[in-house]
Amino acid sequence: MTDQPTAIVTAAGHGLGEGIARHLASRGYRLLLTSNGGGAEALARELGCLSLRGSVTDPAHLAAAAERAVSAWGRIDAVVNNTGHPAQGALLEIGDDAWYDGLDLLLLNVVRMARLVTPVMARQGGGAIVNISTYVAEQPDLTFPVSSCLRGALSAWVKLYADAHGRDGIRMNNVLPGAFANYAITPERLERIPLRRQGQMHELGRVVAFLLSPEAGYVTGQNIRVDGGLGRAL
Repeated sequence: MTDQPTAIVTAAGHGLGEGIARHLASRGYRLLLTSNGGGAEALARELGCLSLRGSVTDPAHLAAAAERAVSAWGRIDAVVNNTGHPAQGALLEIGDDAWYDGLDLLLLNVVRMARLVTPVMARQGGGAIVNISTYVAEQPDLTFPVSSCLRGALSAWVKLYADAHGRDGIRMNNVLPGAFANYAITPERLERIPLRRQGQMHELGRVVAFLLSPEAGYVTGQNIRVDGGLGRAL
């Protein structure tokens, strides 16, 4: 038996998910990485961890990830629910299908994963879940209409989860990134960031690792912005 903590990280093939996975690996986590392409498999080979290919919008894939983790480790200490990006466009021109797709991608992925891992975490005496959201969850932006609405709904759901399962020793929080260095942004948007720079992956990874750790043992149901001051909501 090892004392290394275990974690599932979804959408870990590139971008924020890859950065978070690399940071958790450096902290000694045993990881199961997922992605809908080959990125998580390649990263897992590099880091020496487990991987599974599939989409966070597919309930069967999420179930397979949870089952694989329990089979390999006998426990799940942590989950990082990362995901892709929903449709953008003019507010009234986004079709119903895009809104339904966004619901699967941004909210139901977290709900479904929680159904799978909560019994495991409750039996073992606790666990921690971090959802990668965005600063527009608290400050809706017409550039990101689907994300603004559904990430706002995720914030409400996380509050309810914290109420329902805090007694089981399970914590859930959202991390709200702003503009990170893996994405190109315009000079105008950069000027809006008080720190006048984009975030670095290790800066996001440190916050996620803190929220998953015992050091954050009294933090649950929260939105934690990691955005260089970009968000203006109080």
